[in-house]
Amino acid sequence: MTGINHVTLAVSDVARSLAFYRDVLGCTVRARWAEGAYVEAGTLWLCLLHDDAARTAPHADYTHLAFSVAEADYAALSARLTAECVIWKTDRSEGASTYFLDPDGHRLEIHLGTLETRLAHYREHPGKRVTVFDRDAPAAS
Repeated sequence: MTGINHVTLAVSDVARSLAFYRDVLGCTVRARWAEGAYVEAGTLWLCLLHDDAARTAPHADYTHLAFSVAEADYAALSARLTAECVIWKTDRSEGASTYFLDPDGHRLEIHLGTLETRLAHYREHPGKRVTVFDRDAPAAS
């Protein structure tokens, strides 16, 4: 595999979701049709697709999508999300994060940091009991 090709989110109202992802999160609209839309978030291709069975509340599990945000934009976007969205978790991670719900209850996050900054954090804090592997090292099972 070379990466994630796209993510599709089942939505109950395409226009409402498109407005949220475009106007609140700043995604770029790339295509629109009666039952859906394609938006870009950086290099992520996101499909918003109408589904009568779309969730009406967040799932109980921790599954979520995290979006990278430029450091210069984080504070303003975080403040906007905190004011306009349901916040589903308090930030306790390495790197600043804001955890919020979209209009259909999908759990989302904006995050400052990368996999490398997260791994560096765990290397610097061995008490967290996380084993970090270098790219070339075989992973233990």
